[in-house]
Amino acid sequence: MNVRTESASTSGSASEAEGSGPSGYAAARLRLLHEESRSGPPRRSALSGLTDDWLAGLFQAGSESVPRGVALVAVGGYGRGELSPRSDLDLLLLHDANADPAEVAALADRLWYPVWDLGLALDHSVRTPSQARKTAGEDLKVHLGLLDARHVAGDLGMTAGLRTAVLADWRNQAPKRLPELRELCEERAERHGELGHLLEPDLKEARGGLRDATALRAVAASWLADAPREGLADARRRLLDVRDALHLATGRATDRLALQEQDQVAAALGLLDADILLRQVYESARVVSYASDVTWREVGRVLRARSVRPRLRAMLGGRGAVAERTPLAEGVVEHDGEVVLARTARPERDPVLPLRAAAAAAQAGLPLSLHAVRRLAASVKPLPTPWPAEAREQLVTLLGAGRPTVEVWEALEAEGLITQLLPDWERVRCRPQRNAVHTWTVDRHLVETAVRAAELTRRVGRPDLLLIAALLHDIGKGWPGDHSAAGEIIARDVAARVGFDAGDVAVVASLVRHHLLLVETATRRDLDDPATVRGVAEAVGSVGTLELLHALTEADALATGPAAWSAWRGALVADLVKRVTAVLSGDEAGVARAEGAADRPPTAEQERLAVEAFRTGGPVLALRARAEEEASGGPEPLGVELLIAVPEQAGVLSAVAGVLAVHRLAVRTAELREVALPSGIEGVAGSVLLLDWRVAAEYGSLPQAARLRADLVRALDGSLDIAGRLRERDAAYPRRRGTVAPPPRVTVAPAGSRLATVIEVRSQDAPGLLHRIGRALEAAGVAVRSAHVSTLGANAVDAFYVTGADGAPLSGE
Repeated sequence: MNVRTESASTSGSASEAEGSGPSGYAAARLRLLHEESRSGPPRRSALSGLTDDWLAGLFQAGSESVPRGVALVAVGGYGRGELSPRSDLDLLLLHDANADPAEVAALADRLWYPVWDLGLALDHSVRTPSQARKTAGEDLKVHLGLLDARHVAGDLGMTAGLRTAVLADWRNQAPKRLPELRELCEERAERHGELGHLLEPDLKEARGGLRDATALRAVAASWLADAPREGLADARRRLLDVRDALHLATGRATDRLALQEQDQVAAALGLLDADILLRQVYESARVVSYASDVTWREVGRVLRARSVRPRLRAMLGGRGAVAERTPLAEGVVEHDGEVVLARTARPERDPVLPLRAAAAAAQAGLPLSLHAVRRLAASVKPLPTPWPAEAREQLVTLLGAGRPTVEVWEALEAEGLITQLLPDWERVRCRPQRNAVHTWTVDRHLVETAVRAAELTRRVGRPDLLLIAALLHDIGKGWPGDHSAAGEIIARDVAARVGFDAGDVAVVASLVRHHLLLVETATRRDLDDPATVRGVAEAVGSVGTLELLHALTEADALATGPAAWSAWRGALVADLVKRVTAVLSGDEAGVARAEGAADRPPTAEQERLAVEAFRTGGPVLALRARAEEEASGGPEPLGVELLIAVPEQAGVLSAVAGVLAVHRLAVRTAELREVALPSGIEGVAGSVLLLDWRVAAEYGSLPQAARLRADLVRALDGSLDIAGRLRERDAAYPRRRGTVAPPPRVTVAPAGSRLATVIEVRSQDAPGLLHRIGRALEAAGVAVRSAHVSTLGANAVDAFYVTGADGAPLSGE
């Protein structure tokens, strides 16, 4: 197609405009564009109608020369009746094969030249219906434009016939054309970025922009899938309104909302300032982006089903196949490549279900289905304050999933579930950052920081606090004043509401308050000055908090943009951390936590179980449900308490952990220690291994204590093949991982204990993990004196106090 443009402007004098066409089009167009009482869709529709009338007049001028079998057709945006002030006119002069070529050429000149003379951009072509269809078959963009073909003048039957044929071709060719269209959208997004986050976005080409909205119309026209319609029309209208104002402000056919134009565009739309303008643009873009994600998933599912169905029918003798539903968590299953709610799920009775479904989806690297998210948004009850322990753990698990967290978070946010869970999120949602260093809006930057923090969880002893602090570190940017000081107050409130205890709340608040401390000190202060290092040490307070702050600093910088972090900055921060650690280490008590736990006297119930285990010579256990637990002032414990007493023998840790994995019980916390039997009981002397664990069912109900004991007896005597049972289950229900987790980290704590060697394992939690660790320790020929296991979201942080065969700490080798 050839395009000719002139430099003349439509903003010339009225007298010049009146003489530019048979109906005074230029003057009428100018009046319409500057008519304050009419804007938005009415103005675009009126401009399209005015242009139709003018072109129809040009078409009919000297009607004796109009050849038969000719039609003037508007395509593309003009075909949709969406003319912005500086939009191109996309026109097709359609004629049948019998028309006189000279007459058609003369008609084309009569149409095109007045358009050029007014300085309007014109995209034009002259074709027969068969030529138009052939070109559409070869050029996807031409085909997309013809889907919006609209009759302007001439032979209506010609236009109607072409529309019918083009739509039929589109539907017949959809299995080939839609993947091409999706690839086109992805390439465009790669080039232009995400409209929902850019500071100077392209309203048309960026992801979530007007091109994507048009692509959704094309998908709907294929009849294979349809976009979620709620809010989509309004989002598209708002983007068009902004483009109209941008065209009027600049006098140019531009779609890029540059910084210098934003205040003027905001004023033209009656908005308070450019930030509110950008927020509206971002909100609209996210609606389009989310609708695109959902629609393209549905297209992929339909096309996969079409390609597989003939072969399946042949194999099944003509019967259809039912897609498998694989359990992921309580009330959550995988179905046909998406995470959906189980048939037994009751969102109205289960306020944790949105977080459980989101965490399961992110960990599996699967999208949450649109139907599931909307059902949750419509029916779930608010979480109590403080949140139950399971809700807190599921939030941490969601944040720790890495890159898949972003898509799941956006699905929750699209239906209002994020602000329902975290009301303070509304202030940072879609908030622009007017800083060239920042790549993302405030809210997306917070999620991106959590994604980056998930890669660093092996470096810290409390990955849950790192992930929560990452999500909240800039939460104060929605408030006036220093965002770190405001954020500290908000983070303290959010962490308490989420259910952390007072000590953890203080750590999260400190991390948010000081999240810029390390990088600013390292790059702006003299690290050789003792006062500099002491000041940081006083602000941080402990080695554990410093460890978290170091990881948060790196995650924050990496999530900001490529200019915010470098090897040089990283080395300066690491040097500062090393110096501050040296200062703080004099006040740290090491790992005395576990030493103290090992010397803690047993409770009466633990003593009773220990005596019974000694007398029977086998394991004794008690499973205590939440409802039976005493209320305490601390945070609600996660799972149910499982107490096990076993006569001292080798392999207890791996056996117990293996039995729990076989029964699909996740270990949330665990302690294993040796306790002395009470004195004064006849025939009882020595010690017994005591395991005090918190466990939770992955889904379904808890097994009976009798079944657990029976399997534990078999595991200890070697008649239960735990490894084989776990392999069979994994083969039947393979675990999907949405991203590659950080590699496990195994360290020996220096000077960790006088009585044993402390081995710490930080790893991604997985079914049977503790069983495999126990087997590895047994294979190494060491004895586990005590163990302290914590599962924090999807991260396991386990400490094992081990000795050699002689009962002494291991040698250096």
